[in-house]
Amino acid sequence: MQELERIAILDFGSQYTQLIARRVREMQVYTEILPPDAPKEQVITGNTRGVILSGGPQSINTSDIAFDDTILASGTPILGICFGMQLMNSAHNGEVNSAEQGEYGKQEVSVDSKSALFKGLNSKETVWMSHGDSVTKLAPHFLATAKSSDGLIAAIQHETQPLYGLQFHPEVTHTPKGAQILTNFIESCRCNKGWTIENCIETVKEEIRQQVGNGRVVSLVSGGVDSTASTLLCYEALGKNKVYALHIDNGLMRAGESEQVATLLHDHGIDNLTIVDARSTFLDALKSVTDPEKKRQIIGDLFMEILDTEIAKLEAHEGKTYFCQGTLYTDLVESGKGCGKHAVVIKSHHNVNPPIVEAKRKAGLIVEPNRHIFKDEVRQVSAALGVPHKLVWRHPFPGPGLAIRILGEITHERLETLRQADKIYLEEIDKAGLYDDIWQAFAILLPTKTVGVMGDQRTYGNVIALRAVTSSDGMTADVFPMPYDLLSRISTRIINEVDAVNRVVYDTTSKPPGTIEWE
Repeated sequence: MQELERIAILDFGSQYTQLIARRVREMQVYTEILPPDAPKEQVITGNTRGVILSGGPQSINTSDIAFDDTILASGTPILGICFGMQLMNSAHNGEVNSAEQGEYGKQEVSVDSKSALFKGLNSKETVWMSHGDSVTKLAPHFLATAKSSDGLIAAIQHETQPLYGLQFHPEVTHTPKGAQILTNFIESCRCNKGWTIENCIETVKEEIRQQVGNGRVVSLVSGGVDSTASTLLCYEALGKNKVYALHIDNGLMRAGESEQVATLLHDHGIDNLTIVDARSTFLDALKSVTDPEKKRQIIGDLFMEILDTEIAKLEAHEGKTYFCQGTLYTDLVESGKGCGKHAVVIKSHHNVNPPIVEAKRKAGLIVEPNRHIFKDEVRQVSAALGVPHKLVWRHPFPGPGLAIRILGEITHERLETLRQADKIYLEEIDKAGLYDDIWQAFAILLPTKTVGVMGDQRTYGNVIALRAVTSSDGMTADVFPMPYDLLSRISTRIINEVDAVNRVVYDTTSKPPGTIEWE
Protein backbone atom coordinates (compact mmCIF):
# COMPACT_ATOMS: atom_id res chain seq x y z
CA MET A 1 0.00 0.00 0.00
CA GLN A 2 1.23 3.51 -0.81
CA GLU A 3 2.63 5.22 2.26
CA LEU A 4 -0.05 7.44 3.78
CA GLU A 5 0.27 10.53 5.90
CA ARG A 6 -0.37 9.46 9.46
CA ILE A 7 -1.14 10.33 13.05
CA ALA A 8 1.28 8.55 15.41
CA ILE A 9 -0.18 7.39 18.73
CA LEU A 10 2.12 6.63 21.66
CA ASP A 11 0.52 3.95 23.83
CA PHE A 12 1.10 4.47 27.55
CA GLY A 13 -1.15 1.56 28.46
CA SER A 14 -4.65 2.98 28.21
CA GLN A 15 -7.51 0.54 27.65
CA TYR A 16 -8.71 3.05 25.04
CA THR A 17 -5.56 3.48 22.93
CA GLN A 18 -6.83 1.50 19.96
CA LEU A 19 -10.15 3.28 20.28
CA ILE A 20 -8.31 6.55 19.69
CA ALA A 21 -6.84 5.03 16.54
CA ARG A 22 -10.26 3.86 15.44
CA ARG A 23 -11.84 7.28 15.95
CA VAL A 24 -9.15 8.86 13.81
CA ARG A 25 -9.52 6.17 11.14
CA GLU A 26 -13.24 6.99 11.01
CA MET A 27 -12.08 10.33 9.61
CA GLN A 28 -10.24 8.33 6.89
CA VAL A 29 -6.89 9.32 8.40
CA TYR A 30 -4.26 6.62 8.83
CA THR A 31 -2.92 5.94 12.33
CA GLU A 32 -0.08 3.87 13.73
CA ILE A 33 0.33 2.91 17.38
CA LEU A 34 3.88 3.01 18.74
CA PRO A 35 5.43 2.03 22.09
CA PRO A 36 5.81 4.87 24.62
CA ASP A 37 9.60 4.80 24.48
CA ALA A 38 9.78 5.11 20.69
CA PRO A 39 12.58 7.56 19.76
CA LYS A 40 11.81 10.83 18.02
CA GLU A 41 13.15 9.51 14.69
CA GLN A 42 10.55 6.72 14.75
CA VAL A 43 7.68 9.00 15.79
CA ILE A 44 8.34 12.17 13.78
CA THR A 45 8.84 10.72 10.31
CA GLY A 46 8.31 12.28 6.89
CA ASN A 47 4.67 11.19 6.81
CA THR A 48 3.78 12.07 10.44
CA ARG A 49 1.34 14.98 10.62
CA GLY A 50 0.39 14.74 14.29
CA VAL A 51 1.02 12.82 17.52
CA ILE A 52 -1.38 11.68 20.23
CA LEU A 53 -0.15 10.69 23.70
CA SER A 54 -2.57 8.14 25.16
CA GLY A 55 -3.79 7.78 28.71
CA GLY A 56 -2.43 5.14 31.05
CA PRO A 57 -2.89 3.63 34.52
CA GLN A 58 0.40 4.88 35.99
CA SER A 59 1.22 8.09 37.85
CA ILE A 60 3.75 10.66 36.69
CA ASN A 61 5.03 10.90 40.26
CA THR A 62 5.48 7.20 41.01
CA SER A 63 6.42 5.65 37.66
CA ASP A 64 9.63 5.64 35.66
CA ILE A 65 8.30 6.70 32.27
CA ALA A 66 10.59 6.10 29.30
CA PHE A 67 9.58 8.87 26.89
CA ASP A 68 11.61 10.88 24.40
CA ASP A 69 10.45 14.37 25.35
CA THR A 70 12.28 15.93 22.39
CA ILE A 71 9.16 14.89 20.47
CA LEU A 72 7.35 17.75 22.23
CA ALA A 73 9.75 20.29 20.68
CA SER A 74 9.36 18.99 17.12
CA GLY A 75 6.77 21.58 16.07
CA THR A 76 4.37 18.77 15.14
CA PRO A 77 0.83 19.13 16.56
CA ILE A 78 0.55 16.96 19.69
CA LEU A 79 -2.51 16.05 21.75
CA GLY A 80 -2.09 14.54 25.22
CA ILE A 81 -5.08 12.63 26.60
CA CYS A 82 -5.48 12.07 30.36
CA PHE A 83 -2.04 10.72 31.41
CA GLY A 84 -0.71 12.15 28.13
CA MET A 85 -1.77 15.65 29.22
CA GLN A 86 -0.12 15.17 32.61
CA LEU A 87 3.06 13.99 30.90
CA MET A 88 3.06 17.02 28.61
CA ASN A 89 2.58 19.42 31.53
CA SER A 90 5.22 17.70 33.66
CA ALA A 91 7.76 17.66 30.81
CA HIS A 92 7.42 21.46 30.60
CA ASN A 93 8.02 21.91 34.36
CA GLY A 94 4.41 21.96 35.47
CA GLU A 95 3.11 20.02 38.47
CA VAL A 96 0.86 16.97 38.70
CA ASN A 97 -0.45 15.64 42.01
CA SER A 98 -2.98 13.18 43.33
CA ALA A 99 -6.33 14.85 43.90
CA GLU A 100 -8.18 14.31 47.18
CA GLN A 101 -10.94 12.78 45.12
CA GLY A 102 -10.50 11.54 41.56
CA GLU A 103 -12.94 12.28 38.75
CA TYR A 104 -14.60 9.24 37.22
CA GLY A 105 -17.51 8.84 34.83
CA LYS A 106 -19.55 11.62 33.25
CA GLN A 107 -18.58 15.14 34.30
CA GLU A 108 -19.52 18.63 33.15
CA VAL A 109 -16.68 20.91 32.08
CA SER A 110 -16.52 24.58 31.16
CA VAL A 111 -14.53 25.09 27.95
CA ASP A 112 -12.92 28.05 26.23
CA SER A 113 -14.65 27.92 22.85
CA LYS A 114 -11.97 30.25 21.44
CA SER A 115 -9.48 27.39 21.66
CA ALA A 116 -8.92 25.68 18.30
CA LEU A 117 -9.54 22.35 20.01
CA PHE A 118 -13.03 23.37 21.12
CA LYS A 119 -14.26 25.02 17.92
CA GLY A 120 -17.99 24.42 17.54
CA LEU A 121 -18.56 23.42 21.18
CA ASN A 122 -20.79 25.00 23.79
CA SER A 123 -19.38 26.73 26.86
CA LYS A 124 -20.35 23.71 28.96
CA GLU A 125 -20.01 20.12 27.75
CA THR A 126 -20.40 16.63 29.17
CA VAL A 127 -17.23 14.52 29.08
CA TRP A 128 -15.98 11.15 30.35
CA MET A 129 -13.22 11.24 32.96
CA SER A 130 -11.17 8.52 34.62
CA HIS A 131 -8.25 9.97 36.59
CA GLY A 132 -6.85 10.15 40.09
CA ASP A 133 -3.99 12.60 39.39
CA SER A 134 -4.56 16.17 38.19
CA VAL A 135 -2.54 19.08 36.86
CA THR A 136 -2.15 21.32 39.91
CA LYS A 137 0.27 23.86 38.45
CA LEU A 138 0.39 24.81 34.79
CA ALA A 139 3.73 24.64 33.02
CA PRO A 140 5.14 27.99 31.84
CA HIS A 141 3.49 29.28 28.62
CA PHE A 142 0.52 26.90 28.99
CA LEU A 143 -3.09 28.03 29.43
CA ALA A 144 -6.03 26.24 31.02
CA THR A 145 -8.74 25.95 28.34
CA ALA A 146 -11.26 23.88 30.32
CA LYS A 147 -12.12 23.24 33.96
CA SER A 148 -14.28 20.64 35.63
CA SER A 149 -17.23 21.42 37.89
CA ASP A 150 -14.84 20.74 40.79
CA GLY A 151 -12.52 23.48 39.55
CA LEU A 152 -9.78 21.10 38.35
CA ILE A 153 -7.92 21.76 35.11
CA ALA A 154 -9.57 19.71 32.36
CA ALA A 155 -7.66 20.95 29.29
CA ILE A 156 -4.48 22.86 28.49
CA GLN A 157 -2.90 24.52 25.48
CA HIS A 158 0.51 26.07 24.78
CA GLU A 159 0.50 29.80 24.05
CA THR A 160 2.44 29.53 20.77
CA GLN A 161 3.16 25.87 20.00
CA PRO A 162 0.57 23.32 18.69
CA LEU A 163 0.51 21.44 22.00
CA TYR A 164 -2.85 20.47 23.50
CA GLY A 165 -3.96 18.40 26.48
CA LEU A 166 -7.26 16.91 27.63
CA GLN A 167 -7.84 15.43 31.09
CA PHE A 168 -10.92 13.63 29.75
CA HIS A 169 -11.39 11.02 27.03
CA PRO A 170 -12.69 12.39 23.70
CA GLU A 171 -12.40 8.95 22.10
CA VAL A 172 -15.25 7.31 24.05
CA THR A 173 -18.87 7.74 23.05
CA HIS A 174 -19.69 8.92 26.58
CA THR A 175 -18.07 12.24 25.58
CA PRO A 176 -20.79 13.44 23.15
CA LYS A 177 -18.62 16.09 21.45
CA GLY A 178 -15.48 13.97 21.58
CA ALA A 179 -15.53 13.28 17.85
CA GLN A 180 -15.71 17.03 17.15
CA ILE A 181 -12.74 17.67 19.44
CA LEU A 182 -10.67 15.00 17.67
CA THR A 183 -11.77 16.36 14.29
CA ASN A 184 -10.58 19.82 15.33
CA PHE A 185 -7.18 18.39 16.28
CA ILE A 186 -6.87 16.38 13.05
CA GLU A 187 -7.76 19.46 11.02
CA SER A 188 -4.97 21.35 12.76
CA CYS A 189 -2.59 18.57 11.65
CA ARG A 190 -3.59 19.04 7.98
CA CYS A 191 -3.37 15.31 7.37
CA ASN A 192 -4.56 13.87 4.06
CA LYS A 193 -7.44 11.41 4.10
CA GLY A 194 -6.84 8.02 2.52
CA TRP A 195 -7.69 5.32 5.07
CA THR A 196 -10.67 3.15 4.09
CA ILE A 197 -11.92 -0.37 4.80
CA GLU A 198 -10.76 -1.29 1.29
CA ASN A 199 -7.24 -0.08 2.16
CA CYS A 200 -7.43 -2.01 5.43
CA ILE A 201 -8.33 -5.23 3.61
CA GLU A 202 -5.52 -4.86 1.08
CA THR A 203 -3.01 -4.03 3.82
CA VAL A 204 -3.99 -7.07 5.90
CA LYS A 205 -3.85 -9.37 2.87
CA GLU A 206 -0.36 -8.15 2.06
CA GLU A 207 0.72 -8.68 5.69
CA ILE A 208 -0.61 -12.26 5.53
CA ARG A 209 1.29 -12.95 2.29
CA GLN A 210 4.50 -11.52 3.74
CA GLN A 211 4.18 -13.53 6.96
CA VAL A 212 3.09 -16.88 5.53
CA GLY A 213 5.01 -16.92 2.25
CA ASN A 214 4.84 -20.47 0.86
CA GLY A 215 3.47 -21.94 4.08
CA ARG A 216 -0.01 -23.19 4.90
CA VAL A 217 -2.60 -21.81 7.33
CA VAL A 218 -4.96 -23.64 9.66
CA SER A 219 -7.73 -21.21 10.53
CA LEU A 220 -9.89 -21.77 13.59
CA VAL A 221 -13.56 -21.01 12.81
CA SER A 222 -16.34 -20.81 15.38
CA GLY A 223 -19.23 -19.60 13.25
CA GLY A 224 -18.97 -15.99 14.42
CA VAL A 225 -18.06 -12.97 12.34
CA ASP A 226 -14.54 -12.57 13.81
CA SER A 227 -13.22 -16.00 12.83
CA THR A 228 -15.16 -15.89 9.56
CA ALA A 229 -13.52 -12.60 8.56
CA SER A 230 -10.01 -13.79 9.48
CA THR A 231 -10.49 -17.05 7.56
CA LEU A 232 -11.79 -15.28 4.45
CA LEU A 233 -8.92 -12.77 4.57
CA CYS A 234 -6.44 -15.66 4.57
CA TYR A 235 -8.35 -17.29 1.73
CA GLU A 236 -8.30 -14.06 -0.32
CA ALA A 237 -4.61 -13.50 0.40
CA LEU A 238 -3.31 -17.04 -0.15
CA GLY A 239 -5.90 -18.95 -2.16
CA LYS A 240 -8.07 -21.86 -1.03
CA ASN A 241 -5.36 -24.51 -1.47
CA LYS A 242 -3.27 -22.94 1.31
CA VAL A 243 -6.09 -22.41 3.84
CA TYR A 244 -7.48 -25.22 5.99
CA ALA A 245 -10.45 -24.40 8.19
CA LEU A 246 -10.77 -26.13 11.56
CA HIS A 247 -13.94 -26.13 13.65
CA ILE A 248 -13.78 -27.58 17.16
CA ASP A 249 -17.17 -28.55 18.57
CA ASN A 250 -16.54 -28.13 22.29
CA GLY A 251 -20.12 -28.62 23.43
CA LEU A 252 -20.26 -25.02 24.67
CA MET A 253 -21.85 -23.49 21.59
CA ARG A 254 -25.27 -22.56 20.33
CA ALA A 255 -27.52 -25.09 18.63
CA GLY A 256 -26.63 -25.93 15.02
CA GLU A 257 -23.33 -24.03 15.09
CA SER A 258 -21.22 -26.68 13.31
CA GLU A 259 -23.68 -27.07 10.44
CA GLN A 260 -23.79 -23.29 9.95
CA VAL A 261 -19.98 -23.13 9.76
CA ALA A 262 -19.82 -25.78 7.05
CA THR A 263 -22.54 -24.10 4.98
CA LEU A 264 -21.01 -20.62 5.23
CA LEU A 265 -17.49 -21.71 4.23
CA HIS A 266 -18.80 -23.87 1.39
CA ASP A 267 -20.73 -20.88 0.03
CA HIS A 268 -17.42 -18.96 -0.10
CA GLY A 269 -15.56 -21.75 -1.87
CA ILE A 270 -13.71 -23.10 1.17
CA ASP A 271 -14.21 -26.86 1.39
CA ASN A 272 -11.02 -27.71 3.30
CA LEU A 273 -12.96 -27.96 6.57
CA THR A 274 -12.30 -30.35 9.44
CA ILE A 275 -14.82 -30.62 12.28
CA VAL A 276 -13.49 -32.14 15.50
CA ASP A 277 -16.05 -33.48 17.98
CA ALA A 278 -14.48 -32.65 21.34
CA ARG A 279 -17.62 -32.20 23.43
CA SER A 280 -16.85 -34.89 25.99
CA THR A 281 -13.19 -33.80 26.21
CA PHE A 282 -14.10 -30.24 27.19
CA LEU A 283 -16.90 -31.17 29.59
CA ASP A 284 -14.67 -33.69 31.37
CA ALA A 285 -11.89 -31.10 31.73
CA LEU A 286 -14.31 -28.48 33.08
CA LYS A 287 -15.92 -30.78 35.63
CA SER A 288 -16.20 -29.07 39.06
CA VAL A 289 -14.37 -25.95 37.80
CA THR A 290 -16.03 -22.71 38.92
CA ASP A 291 -13.31 -20.05 38.68
CA PRO A 292 -13.79 -18.05 35.43
CA GLU A 293 -10.08 -17.59 34.78
CA LYS A 294 -9.53 -21.33 35.24
CA LYS A 295 -12.35 -22.02 32.77
CA ARG A 296 -10.75 -19.73 30.20
CA GLN A 297 -7.35 -21.32 30.75
CA ILE A 298 -8.67 -24.88 30.37
CA ILE A 299 -10.67 -24.02 27.26
CA GLY A 300 -7.79 -22.12 25.69
CA ASP A 301 -5.27 -24.86 26.41
CA LEU A 302 -7.57 -27.59 25.07
CA PHE A 303 -8.23 -25.61 21.91
CA MET A 304 -4.50 -25.27 21.37
CA GLU A 305 -3.76 -28.93 22.11
CA ILE A 306 -6.32 -30.03 19.53
CA LEU A 307 -5.04 -27.41 17.12
CA ASP A 308 -1.45 -28.58 17.60
CA THR A 309 -2.51 -32.12 16.78
CA GLU A 310 -4.27 -31.02 13.60
CA ILE A 311 -1.36 -28.79 12.55
CA ALA A 312 1.08 -31.68 13.08
CA LYS A 313 -1.02 -33.85 10.77
CA LEU A 314 -0.98 -31.16 8.10
CA GLU A 315 2.73 -30.39 8.47
CA ALA A 316 3.54 -34.05 7.93
CA HIS A 317 2.13 -33.71 4.41
CA GLU A 318 2.29 -29.99 3.55
CA GLY A 319 5.27 -28.51 5.43
CA LYS A 320 5.39 -25.34 7.55
CA THR A 321 1.95 -24.44 8.88
CA TYR A 322 0.67 -21.28 10.56
CA PHE A 323 -2.33 -20.85 12.83
CA CYS A 324 -4.95 -18.17 12.13
CA GLN A 325 -7.47 -16.95 14.70
CA GLY A 326 -9.96 -14.09 14.88
CA THR A 327 -8.40 -12.18 17.80
CA LEU A 328 -9.73 -8.62 18.06
CA TYR A 329 -7.78 -5.73 19.47
CA THR A 330 -10.21 -5.60 22.39
CA ASP A 331 -9.10 -9.17 23.25
CA LEU A 332 -5.46 -8.07 23.26
CA VAL A 333 -6.18 -4.92 25.28
CA GLU A 334 -8.17 -6.70 28.01
CA SER A 335 -5.47 -9.37 28.21
CA GLY A 336 -2.71 -6.78 28.61
CA LYS A 337 -1.22 -7.38 25.16
CA GLY A 338 -1.60 -3.84 23.81
CA CYS A 339 1.30 -1.83 22.45
CA GLY A 340 1.90 -0.03 25.74
CA LYS A 341 4.11 -1.46 28.46
CA HIS A 342 1.89 -0.32 31.32
CA ALA A 343 -1.48 -1.89 30.42
CA VAL A 344 -3.42 -3.58 33.22
CA VAL A 345 -4.93 -7.03 32.59
CA ILE A 346 -8.73 -6.80 32.93
CA LYS A 347 -9.36 -10.47 32.15
CA SER A 348 -7.65 -13.10 30.06
CA HIS A 349 -8.98 -14.23 26.71
CA HIS A 350 -8.93 -17.89 25.78
CA ASN A 351 -7.21 -17.17 22.45
CA VAL A 352 -4.59 -14.73 23.77
CA ASN A 353 -2.88 -16.03 26.91
CA PRO A 354 -2.46 -19.85 26.69
CA PRO A 355 1.26 -20.88 26.74
CA ILE A 356 0.97 -22.59 23.36
CA VAL A 357 -0.38 -19.37 21.84
CA GLU A 358 2.39 -17.35 23.47
CA ALA A 359 5.03 -19.73 22.11
CA LYS A 360 3.56 -19.64 18.61
CA ARG A 361 3.22 -15.85 18.73
CA LYS A 362 6.89 -15.47 19.68
CA ALA A 363 7.83 -17.84 16.86
CA GLY A 364 5.81 -15.75 14.41
CA LEU A 365 3.47 -18.65 13.65
CA ILE A 366 0.17 -16.98 14.55
CA VAL A 367 -1.76 -15.03 11.93
CA GLU A 368 -4.23 -12.57 13.47
CA PRO A 369 -5.81 -10.51 10.67
CA ASN A 370 -8.19 -8.70 13.06
CA ARG A 371 -5.62 -7.77 15.69
CA HIS A 372 -5.65 -4.04 14.86
CA ILE A 373 -9.40 -3.57 14.44
CA PHE A 374 -12.60 -3.50 16.43
CA LYS A 375 -15.81 -5.49 16.13
CA ASP A 376 -17.61 -2.87 14.05
CA GLU A 377 -14.66 -2.69 11.66
CA VAL A 378 -14.61 -6.49 11.39
CA ARG A 379 -18.24 -6.25 10.36
CA GLN A 380 -17.36 -3.72 7.66
CA VAL A 381 -14.57 -6.00 6.43
CA SER A 382 -16.90 -9.02 6.42
CA ALA A 383 -19.58 -7.15 4.49
CA ALA A 384 -16.98 -6.10 1.92
CA LEU A 385 -15.94 -9.77 1.58
CA GLY A 386 -19.53 -10.82 0.88
CA VAL A 387 -20.52 -12.34 4.23
CA PRO A 388 -24.35 -12.47 4.59
CA HIS A 389 -25.92 -9.56 6.49
CA LYS A 390 -27.44 -11.83 9.14
CA LEU A 391 -24.01 -13.18 10.12
CA VAL A 392 -22.28 -9.80 9.85
CA TRP A 393 -24.67 -8.33 12.41
CA ARG A 394 -25.00 -11.38 14.63
CA HIS A 395 -24.38 -10.48 18.26
CA PRO A 396 -20.86 -11.23 19.55
CA PHE A 397 -20.41 -14.66 21.09
CA PRO A 398 -17.36 -15.31 23.31
CA GLY A 399 -14.73 -17.84 22.30
CA PRO A 400 -15.17 -19.86 25.53
CA GLY A 401 -18.85 -20.02 24.65
CA LEU A 402 -21.50 -20.73 27.24
CA ALA A 403 -18.81 -21.70 29.77
CA ILE A 404 -18.44 -18.07 30.85
CA ARG A 405 -22.19 -17.49 30.85
CA ILE A 406 -22.71 -20.28 33.36
CA LEU A 407 -21.54 -18.97 36.71
CA GLY A 408 -20.38 -21.90 38.76
CA GLU A 409 -20.01 -25.52 37.68
CA ILE A 410 -20.62 -26.54 34.07
CA THR A 411 -22.71 -29.66 33.48
CA HIS A 412 -24.63 -30.99 30.51
CA GLU A 413 -27.92 -30.18 32.27
CA ARG A 414 -26.91 -26.59 33.07
CA LEU A 415 -25.73 -26.08 29.49
CA GLU A 416 -29.12 -27.19 28.16
CA THR A 417 -30.92 -24.92 30.62
CA LEU A 418 -28.93 -21.90 29.46
CA ARG A 419 -29.21 -22.79 25.75
CA GLN A 420 -33.00 -22.92 25.99
CA ALA A 421 -33.27 -19.67 27.96
CA ASP A 422 -30.89 -17.85 25.62
CA LYS A 423 -32.77 -19.09 22.55
CA ILE A 424 -36.09 -17.80 23.92
CA TYR A 425 -34.54 -14.44 24.84
CA LEU A 426 -33.08 -13.85 21.37
CA GLU A 427 -36.24 -15.09 19.63
CA GLU A 428 -38.39 -12.56 21.50
CA ILE A 429 -35.96 -9.70 20.85
CA ASP A 430 -35.94 -10.58 17.16
CA LYS A 431 -39.74 -10.80 16.99
CA ALA A 432 -39.98 -7.38 18.64
CA GLY A 433 -37.74 -5.93 15.90
CA LEU A 434 -35.05 -4.89 18.38
CA TYR A 435 -32.24 -7.33 17.54
CA ASP A 436 -30.32 -4.91 15.29
CA ASP A 437 -30.69 -2.08 17.82
CA ILE A 438 -28.74 -4.06 20.42
CA TRP A 439 -24.98 -4.60 20.36
CA GLN A 440 -25.14 -7.79 22.40
CA ALA A 441 -27.89 -9.66 24.25
CA PHE A 442 -27.57 -12.95 26.09
CA ALA A 443 -28.72 -14.96 29.08
CA ILE A 444 -26.61 -15.96 32.08
CA LEU A 445 -27.23 -18.89 34.42
CA LEU A 446 -26.48 -17.85 37.99
CA PRO A 447 -24.93 -20.15 40.62
CA THR A 448 -27.81 -19.72 43.04
CA LYS A 449 -31.37 -20.89 43.49
CA THR A 450 -34.41 -19.05 44.80
CA VAL A 451 -37.76 -19.99 46.30
CA GLY A 452 -40.82 -19.67 44.10
CA VAL A 453 -44.45 -20.79 43.83
CA MET A 454 -45.76 -22.65 40.78
CA GLY A 455 -49.11 -24.45 40.72
CA ASP A 456 -49.60 -23.83 44.44
CA GLN A 457 -46.37 -25.72 45.07
CA ARG A 458 -43.11 -24.45 46.51
CA THR A 459 -40.24 -24.45 44.02
CA TYR A 460 -36.53 -24.00 44.50
CA GLY A 461 -35.20 -23.18 41.05
CA ASN A 462 -32.44 -21.59 39.01
CA VAL A 463 -32.07 -17.88 38.28
CA ILE A 464 -31.53 -16.58 34.75
CA ALA A 465 -30.06 -13.10 34.29
CA LEU A 466 -30.67 -11.24 31.03
CA ARG A 467 -28.13 -8.77 29.62
CA ALA A 468 -28.51 -6.37 26.70
CA VAL A 469 -26.22 -3.45 25.87
CA THR A 470 -25.67 -0.85 23.20
CA SER A 471 -22.17 -0.02 21.99
CA SER A 472 -20.27 0.94 18.87
CA ASP A 473 -17.03 -0.91 19.58
CA GLY A 474 -17.30 -3.00 22.75
CA MET A 475 -14.89 -0.80 24.70
CA THR A 476 -17.71 1.01 26.48
CA ALA A 477 -21.37 0.03 26.66
CA ASP A 478 -24.70 1.31 27.92
CA VAL A 479 -27.64 -0.75 29.17
CA PHE A 480 -30.32 -1.24 26.52
CA PRO A 481 -33.68 0.15 27.75
CA MET A 482 -35.63 -3.07 27.22
CA PRO A 483 -39.41 -2.42 27.16
CA TYR A 484 -41.03 -3.73 30.32
CA ASP A 485 -43.79 -5.61 28.50
CA LEU A 486 -41.15 -7.42 26.43
CA LEU A 487 -39.15 -8.31 29.54
CA SER A 488 -42.32 -9.65 31.13
CA ARG A 489 -43.07 -11.78 28.07
CA ILE A 490 -39.51 -13.15 27.96
CA SER A 491 -39.58 -13.94 31.67
CA THR A 492 -42.91 -15.76 31.38
CA ARG A 493 -41.71 -17.89 28.48
CA ILE A 494 -38.43 -18.84 30.16
CA ILE A 495 -40.10 -19.83 33.42
CA ASN A 496 -42.84 -21.79 31.64
CA GLU A 497 -40.66 -23.49 29.02
CA VAL A 498 -37.30 -24.10 30.71
CA ASP A 499 -37.20 -26.73 33.43
CA ALA A 500 -35.90 -25.77 36.89
CA VAL A 501 -35.98 -21.98 36.32
CA ASN A 502 -38.26 -19.93 38.55
CA ARG A 503 -36.77 -16.42 38.43
CA VAL A 504 -35.53 -14.03 35.71
CA VAL A 505 -33.65 -10.76 36.37
CA TYR A 506 -32.30 -7.97 34.12
CA ASP A 507 -28.74 -6.59 34.41
CA THR A 508 -28.60 -2.76 34.42
CA THR A 509 -24.80 -2.31 34.64
CA SER A 510 -22.89 -0.25 32.06
CA LYS A 511 -19.28 -0.80 30.92
CA PRO A 512 -17.40 0.52 32.83
CA PRO A 513 -17.68 -0.29 35.71
CA GLY A 514 -18.75 -3.77 34.56
CA THR A 515 -17.57 -5.71 31.53
CA ILE A 516 -20.15 -6.86 28.98
CA GLU A 517 -19.72 -10.54 29.81
CA TRP A 518 -20.13 -11.57 33.44
CA GLU A 519 -17.00 -13.74 33.46
